[in-house]
Amino acid sequence: MPFMADPTRAKSPEKPREGPHGSAILMSGGLDSGILLEVLSREGPVVPVYIDCGLAWQEAERSAAEAFVDALGRDAVEPIVRLSLPVGDVYGDHWSVTGVGVPDEATGDEAVYLPGRNVILAAKATVWCGLNGVGRLAIATLRGNPFPDASDRFFETFAAATSLAMSHPIEIIRPFAGLSKRDVLRLGMQAPLALTWSCIAPARDPSGGWLHCGRCNKCGERARAFVDADMADHTRYAC
Repeated sequence: MPFMADPTRAKSPEKPREGPHGSAILMSGGLDSGILLEVLSREGPVVPVYIDCGLAWQEAERSAAEAFVDALGRDAVEPIVRLSLPVGDVYGDHWSVTGVGVPDEATGDEAVYLPGRNVILAAKATVWCGLNGVGRLAIATLRGNPFPDASDRFFETFAAATSLAMSHPIEIIRPFAGLSKRDVLRLGMQAPLALTWSCIAPARDPSGGWLHCGRCNKCGERARAFVDADMADHTRYAC
């Protein structure tokens, strides 16, 4: 199946003009955004944008994102742009901030829903795009994402509103919106997937690094995805 077959796009009112970079990608360090970065880098320059919200797992996630980009070794991939947008003041004592009561592997998607997550991330990223002449922001949402801020309507409305606010046309693209996680993993078979990060309850490696806990909702989802794709899982789990 061709990669760009039937992509879902949320377009701004005008055609984006080319800036100094071909596109930006909202980079989390996870499997989906890592693979999307690798795929987009085949087409032209791409800037990974990482947004630090002060969540419990983000120190480990940032390290993974940096290691992944370094290992990818693509000239088309520019250095990670790191932005900060703390959410502790709005999320309060939520498990995502405190690290207490993290949903385990037996829980469903709703257990890991972070209200307004895409609003927060897309807002900061699109403002950066507008200020830096970038006309396209890629986001690695997949088919079947059940949350309201991952819908076609949300992204269409958000792209139009941001383009208006910044006086700069910005297109939000979601090339994986019609794909399952298995499809995406198979697209990224040649990428250094073991360096991506999924865990929301990181464990310390005795050497000083980080390990996936092997017990949280996201570790369970990650492990099942490799099995479903019939691919070896080289993730280092604590248990």
